[in-house]
Amino acid sequence: MSSDFEGYEQDFAVLTAEITGKIARVPRLPPDEKKQMVANVEKQLEEAKELLEQMDLEVREIPPQSRGMYSNRMRSYKQEMGKLETDFKRSRIAYSDEVRNELLGDDGNSSEHQRAHLLDNTERLERSSQRLEAGYQLAVETEQIGQEMLENLSHDREKIQRARERLRETDANLGKSSRILTGMLRRIIQNRILVVILGIIVVITILMAIVFSFRRH
Repeated sequence: MSSDFEGYEQDFAVLTAEITGKIARVPRLPPDEKKQMVANVEKQLEEAKELLEQMDLEVREIPPQSRGMYSNRMRSYKQEMGKLETDFKRSRIAYSDEVRNELLGDDGNSSEHQRAHLLDNTERLERSSQRLEAGYQLAVETEQIGQEMLENLSHDREKIQRARERLRETDANLGKSSRILTGMLRRIIQNRILVVILGIIVVITILMAIVFSFRRH
């Protein structure tokens, strides 16, 4: 499974490098090429998001004890993705302003205030998007922690059940051993009683033989 994750990582690294280069080229391209480049970047950003989703699914399949390192890498990739989207938004705004200025000619120079207002709104949207992304990451981390806790509780319950079964088996074996020992002790006592009785009988027999012997003389 880690090999699949690393394969997605390599694809993501190559793709984000291409996107970064294309975003930097957008403002310097002619209008027709800019439009095509913007569409191309949008498509590649969607592909990058799909790769992140696949990587996230792979991380969820990793055992909890080995998941921390991959989770940290996923956070850095998501931050990188957010930065790419922010840079692309700024590049598109610059691209839109250039197109508008080309259409309006000199009148476009009078829209500096509108441009500043638009940039301010964009920054606000970006901050809101970052807060939403942080909330989403927190929710994902909370879900992962909850899942790890449930898995640990499940493992602990299985261990407790196995321990109870072993205790029951041990108790049953002790019961059998106790019954066997009790039977053995009972037989030992019976044998000793028999030996004592036989000894008494032998002694009495000997004494009677001695007595009869003396009487004959």
